[in-house]
Amino acid sequence: MTTEPERGAPEGVAQYARRMSPETSVRYMDCLFSILAGSEDTGGRFGVMEMVAPKGLEPSRHVHHRDDEGFYVLEGNITFYVGEETYEAGPGTFVFLPHGVPHSYTFETDVIRALAIVAPGGIEEHFRDPRFSEPAQALTLPPPSTGPPAGAILEDMAEDLASYGTEVVGPSGPPEQGVEDTHSDQ
Repeated sequence: MTTEPERGAPEGVAQYARRMSPETSVRYMDCLFSILAGSEDTGGRFGVMEMVAPKGLEPSRHVHHRDDEGFYVLEGNITFYVGEETYEAGPGTFVFLPHGVPHSYTFETDVIRALAIVAPGGIEEHFRDPRFSEPAQALTLPPPSTGPPAGAILEDMAEDLASYGTEVVGPSGPPEQGVEDTHSDQ
């Protein structure tokens, strides 16, 4: 039995409960992202986002050099391409994406809903950046854009992601056959 006093939460970190709400959500690239736990809430240990996204708006193949990522599928079906492996994930499936391994994914249903977890936290700030997102007015998907995003905004996004240790290494979807992922772990 210990007689030492219990240590409280680290300075600046407090317990809380949070759910998807307009106050915690942004519209990002025609998707709805809600920051359930930001690095400012967890002392930088991790971040958690709930995301709702339509088919066709998957990110480019990328590699995280600093943070591990995981997805827990709540609704819909997602195919994950992690390194050379492929994982089919439906509701109730968790997929772990370790740092240093290139990955991408495709949405197999019209809409998916998933939790995205990153550790350590920080990259969730990219999704809050007003250059790329806007506050959500409602918890619904925004109307689709009339065309693809401008090349300049995609370049700015890639540059911003790089500041979080994430490098774009290819197009969205499965890895291109005969093309080896080239990335350097930092």
